[in-house]
Amino acid sequence: MKQLVICIVVLFATTIASVSAQDYKELLKERKEMAKLATKELNDKVDKITKKEAKKIVKEGWKTAPGALPLEKQLDRSFKMQYEIDQTGFPRYIRGEAQSVGGNYDAAKMQAINLAKIQLAGNIQTEVNALVDNAVGNNQLNQNEAVSTTKSVMGAVNTISQNIGRVIPVVELYRDTPSNGKEVRVMIFYNADLAKKAVQNAIREDLEKQGNNLVDKVNKILGL
Repeated sequence: MKQLVICIVVLFATTIASVSAQDYKELLKERKEMAKLATKELNDKVDKITKKEAKKIVKEGWKTAPGALPLEKQLDRSFKMQYEIDQTGFPRYIRGEAQSVGGNYDAAKMQAINLAKIQLAGNIQTEVNALVDNAVGNNQLNQNEAVSTTKSVMGAVNTISQNIGRVIPVVELYRDTPSNGKEVRVMIFYNADLAKKAVQNAIREDLEKQGNNLVDKVNKILGL
């Protein structure tokens, strides 16, 4: 049970972008341990966290968007999507979240989604860099190749954010502002396989300049 609490706290209370390479390796290990837990035990824990978080959000003045799922349902879905992983420990969905203020609901929502896409792209970068770091440890890439790949991914973050396809909006909340405007908070998810392809397309040209062999190696690391 202690391991379960640690996993939940790491995954739900932190953002991937702030995790160092070494910490990320530990996070991957914890993700795999979480995947082994019984579904009922995990669901029971998520249910408790969901209720506690929902109460906190309501106290802060947030309301569910018109036509959206009830708050607890939104949070439950977002928590479960955050810890879905594949056999390697890589998440099945990459997350992005943001909030923005606007004169009306639609304007605030559009800006929040755009900001969330930028964060999502940064989280994609961190996940891919972790794969690159792991590839060095497994002798799939040498240090120079890893540096080149990391630089290519870092330089392509804006391109990735602009070319992210259809995202999955899971959390959508709003509250009124003192100036009679709206503040909208969103959490979006993006399929990890599509995210990897977005990275592949964004860095292909740069990697080709350094040699096709590197392109092939990176594609293999991405599982594409």
